[in-house]
This record gives sequence, C-alpha cells and structure tokens, in this order.
Amino acid sequence: MKIQAFDISKAASATTIVFDALRQAIIKGDLKEGEHLRQDEIARAFNVSRIPVREALLKLEQHGLVRTQRYKGAVVSGLSLEEASEIFEFRALLEPEVIRRAVPRMTDAALAEARACCEAFARDENPMHWGDLNRRFHTTLYEASGLPYHMEMLNNAMDRIEPYLRAQLLLSDGMNRADREHRGIVEACATRDADRAAELTRAHILGARDSLRNQWQG
Repeated sequence: MKIQAFDISKAASATTIVFDALRQAIIKGDLKEGEHLRQDEIARAFNVSRIPVREALLKLEQHGLVRTQRYKGAVVSGLSLEEASEIFEFRALLEPEVIRRAVPRMTDAALAEARACCEAFARDENPMHWGDLNRRFHTTLYEASGLPYHMEMLNNAMDRIEPYLRAQLLLSDGMNRADREHRGIVEACATRDADRAAELTRAHILGARDSLRNQWQG
C-alpha cells in the first residue's frame, strides 16, 4: 500500500493526520480505485491503534473518497461518468457565485498570487502537480468571498474529481485551454467585473466536464 507514513503515536490528533495522509494518497492516485484499506496495516504504518484509523476511514467515507463493501471493508471509491459530471455541474453552480462575491474584496496581492499560479501551471510538465496548481489558482481567487461553508463544499468536490481532472488535462488539450481560461478569469477579476468572472468560471468548469466526457466515451 503506497502512502507516506510516519510515527504519530504522540501526535495530538492521530485521526486527523491519518485522514490527511490517506486523502492525499487517494487524490494523487497513489491509492487506486478499489484498493482495500486494511485498518491493521494502516495502524502499524502510523504506529497507532485501530481507533484513529477507523475514525479516519469513516471521515473519508463521509467525503466520498472511501466506501465500505461487505466482507471486504473500506476500499477507495471511484466515480461513474454520471457521478463525475454531476460534481462538475455542482461546481458550475457554486463557484461562479463564490467568485462573484470575492471580486469586490479581492486584493492586489491575491491577483498577483493567482497570476503566479497561472505561470507555474503553464510551465509545469509533471501531471502530478497539475491538480495542486489548479486548486491553488481557484482557491486564491475565492478566499476573499467570505463564504467558508461554500469553500468547504467546493474542497470536498475537488477531492472527488481531482484524479479525473488530471486525466482530462493529460489526455486532451486541457492544459493549454485551462491556461487561457485561467488568465481570462484573472483579468476579469483585475478589472473588477464580477459578472464576467462568474461567467468565465462557469464556462471553464463546464468545458472541463465536456472534455472529460469526450475522453471517457472515447
């Protein structure tokens, strides 16, 4: 089982650390769809009892990253095309409103950070970095919204879709298109055109959904 483990026997919140480690391994694809997550093996890797491992797996299940199968226990979840499309459509409903609320409160520093994310995204040739850079870009623009519950829901949605988004970027012309669209969104934010930023954000997300569908149905 491929996860980055370390001794956390004296950590304040073993559950949180196990959860974060497993979450990252699932998002990055180190733990594959259908892979069995054995509580005793994870507990040994982190030098903890099975209690925080069980709690971490329950939390992962609540986030949709793990499911429990009869006779098999916890396994890494996958998505059908319909489920993946629904998550993109959920994002397309929520994120335009978040960025619309954020634009009037966005600082020059946030805009500079978003532009730096664009540059890093355009230069990086390692597909394993694309998900993190994409999320940093969007989060940087959304943080000024003052909508913490919306942000929590969006982060959960991004966790579910990130491996599929990375595949879509890799198998299509997704990187070049995403770069152009990201820059357009930043410029709309810089001119304080909240409606335009929301419109471009919605089109960006639905375009990624359509590209994924095309690749999936191939």
